[in-house]
Amino acid sequence: MKSLLLLVFPLLLNAESLKSLLEYAQVNNELVVSQKYIEHSKQKELDAAQSNYYPTIDAALFYQREDDATPFLPGTTYGASLKVGFDVYDGGKKSYTLKQKSNEHSSAIFTYSDTKKFITFAIVQDFYNIKSLEATLDAREEAAKVLEAQLERIVRFYDAKLATSDDVDRLQSAYDSNIYTIDSLKFEILSKKSELELKVGRKIDSLDDSKFKKTLTQESDELDSILALRANKAALNSLSQTVDSYYYPNVKIEDTYSLYGYQDEPSYAGQQIPQLDNQNKIMATLNMRLVDFGTIREQKAAITLQAAALNEQIKYKSKEQKMQLSLALRRIQTTYLNIKSTQSALKSSRSALKTITKKYNAGIVDNVVYLDALSSLTKAKALNEKSINDLEIAYSMYYYYNSKNIEEFLNE
Repeated sequence: MKSLLLLVFPLLLNAESLKSLLEYAQVNNELVVSQKYIEHSKQKELDAAQSNYYPTIDAALFYQREDDATPFLPGTTYGASLKVGFDVYDGGKKSYTLKQKSNEHSSAIFTYSDTKKFITFAIVQDFYNIKSLEATLDAREEAAKVLEAQLERIVRFYDAKLATSDDVDRLQSAYDSNIYTIDSLKFEILSKKSELELKVGRKIDSLDDSKFKKTLTQESDELDSILALRANKAALNSLSQTVDSYYYPNVKIEDTYSLYGYQDEPSYAGQQIPQLDNQNKIMATLNMRLVDFGTIREQKAAITLQAAALNEQIKYKSKEQKMQLSLALRRIQTTYLNIKSTQSALKSSRSALKTITKKYNAGIVDNVVYLDALSSLTKAKALNEKSINDLEIAYSMYYYYNSKNIEEFLNE
């Protein structure tokens, strides 16, 4: 007993709870990290749009040389200038651009959240599917031990001329088939675990038991993916207004202060001709688009069509969410009935195998009846565990399509 505990204890220490996997994946999954970077980039674009309201300050150095200088102008001029510019009126372009960037940032936040929730839901499904496969594997391995014992027993009977070769061959075939199924299950578990490791972002040794709270009183919130679409649609509406602003007048004021220096200053009658040492220039500019041959109009039409396309996607996704919520509730109800059914089948199969095993050992029934009973028990065990795990998936689906954080409903 002590040696068995020593073997099992390290596995228990390394067993991964579902909540720990979800928490790790939400920080380290590459798709989630990618969306986080996108959200940060949209925040920088929003910051840039906010900074666009401030005046601009430009500094310049210049050097000018003319090969054919006039008698009254120097051939070489150099200097520096400082220009301050401010948009007095831009037709609302900056305002609409700011709204656009704000909505794009909101969309990125919702997409980031949606990616985390989707990865979480996918991990939950993989987790419980693996648990179901492991339960099936355990049932098959237990059946293999029973078959091996019966095979050894029937071989002894065959050697003693108390059984036929057909009896041995039938048990040997059942045993070999079961071993093949065990190997196939191990490969399927390995494949599923590899997929789970990819989503989580690290190696996984074994999986601990994890259960969800069973509550159906959640208020439905709109999915983050739908909220992201709504934010993108709002961003397109702001972009459309930005395009309209190109038809409005633009007023800009610039103040430029310059310092000048010269080489070969011109002179007349022995006297140098005065040149500017510095100058301050204020300029107001009014600019307005008069004709563009429909360019802006077509741009606006294209944006309007994109917004209409997003609106149709929103309608579809909203209907899909309602449908999936309805199916999730029905799935929960059906799974409860399935659990009750598989538990009855498991109880019946255990009782039947116990009785048939006694009859088989006494030679009252043949190995065909015995193998059928053993197969029924193996399937009943696997189906019962699968139905229990399916219930956890059903509740996670219900929480996911209610737009909740699934990990918050784990009993851990």
